[in-house]
Amino acid sequence: MRTRLIFSALTTLILLLISAHPATAQLPNKRPSQVTIPKSSQEMPADIGNRFHTNIQILGTGPILPTGQLSPQTVGPPFPGYFYETPASLACIYNLVHQRDHACNPNVVDANPNGGSKAIAIVDAYDDPIAVSDLTAFSAQFGVPLPTPATFQVVYATGTNPGLDPTGGWELEESLDIEYAHAMAPNAKLYLVEAASDSLGDLLYAEQIAASLVAAAGGGEVSNSWGGGEFAGETGYDSVFTQRGVVYFASTGDSPGTYWPSTSPNVVAAGGTSTNRNPNTGNFLYEGAWNEGGGGPSLYEPRPNYQNRLAYLAGPARVVPDVSSDANPNTGLWLLDNNLYEGSAGGWFIVGGTSASSPLIAGIVNAAGAFNKSSGQELFQIYSSFPRGFNDVAADNCGPYGGYLSRYGYDFCTGVGSPEGYSDK
Repeated sequence: MRTRLIFSALTTLILLLISAHPATAQLPNKRPSQVTIPKSSQEMPADIGNRFHTNIQILGTGPILPTGQLSPQTVGPPFPGYFYETPASLACIYNLVHQRDHACNPNVVDANPNGGSKAIAIVDAYDDPIAVSDLTAFSAQFGVPLPTPATFQVVYATGTNPGLDPTGGWELEESLDIEYAHAMAPNAKLYLVEAASDSLGDLLYAEQIAASLVAAAGGGEVSNSWGGGEFAGETGYDSVFTQRGVVYFASTGDSPGTYWPSTSPNVVAAGGTSTNRNPNTGNFLYEGAWNEGGGGPSLYEPRPNYQNRLAYLAGPARVVPDVSSDANPNTGLWLLDNNLYEGSAGGWFIVGGTSASSPLIAGIVNAAGAFNKSSGQELFQIYSSFPRGFNDVAADNCGPYGGYLSRYGYDFCTGVGSPEGYSDK
């Protein structure tokens, strides 16, 4: 009965929504309902194995500014009546702060994570020329410690500025990655490593630069929100993700199926959930699967030892995701990006996609402080301790034809579930 009531309430809300103008949501009591896939997140058949894409989605068609608010340059979220996630609301949901309000209302809670050490590196393509100013403004808006030259650095992988992505989609991706990795682990040294392009060679070269920086800082994490459809020969590149002292994360994709490099056994695969809320109060109801998140058995990667306990489900294949967090754009995160996006001015966006999951979980693992020496060690710890340390997401569905169900224990929608505090990570 409770599920039917929630479904009825959400259905009623959907009927009240309208699409947003590229610069505004038109009415105070209306919400953007259209989900936009940026060009940088659209994969063409010829791209597979050659060029890779972001895994970000936008709620609406561009920046959001509710009617009656000032310009996005002078005021920002959370806005009254807009119940989208903030660093504090996510910290509340995932039990990362001591004073936890179980309603986890993003317009009420303001306690942010305050941990982190050593290093996190973000690998993306192209250049975000205002990464520092956007990260600073985002942090100030939500009360996150401000980045400094000692805690944030942009690195050109080849030593030369790679230039802009003409669509602005990769800049949007970079803003998401650095803002939520920093929000979850504000005391960690954060590197944004910019690849020369979205080609496989350029991204893997940037991956090696990122891992070297993290290892030199004493260890930490590398987060990859990019990916693409699996391809024959992908196993030949898995060795790139093996720098000692580094744990690698990658998004599982934003459509049913499996995506590399998240399927690599040397990577923690970050999937997606929905943080469902009461549409009238904004109070947190439950966390369920996101039906667009990637997952399932790999087409090419064999089952690693740390997944042997899943042989009944996985058979001989590596399965993903491993862990998950909020990725549904309809229950999305506030993001600041003042770059031009597909020809329109930037501002505050509501975003989702498993692009959010990878930096978010990487930041939480960093702040947990275990600093495993490899992704394999991290994954062995996750699978040997589960269900300790994780919210076992057992509602809703995902996958081809909606045929995968969330259930108690491991499943193809959310893996072992979402983070619950800092233990066993």
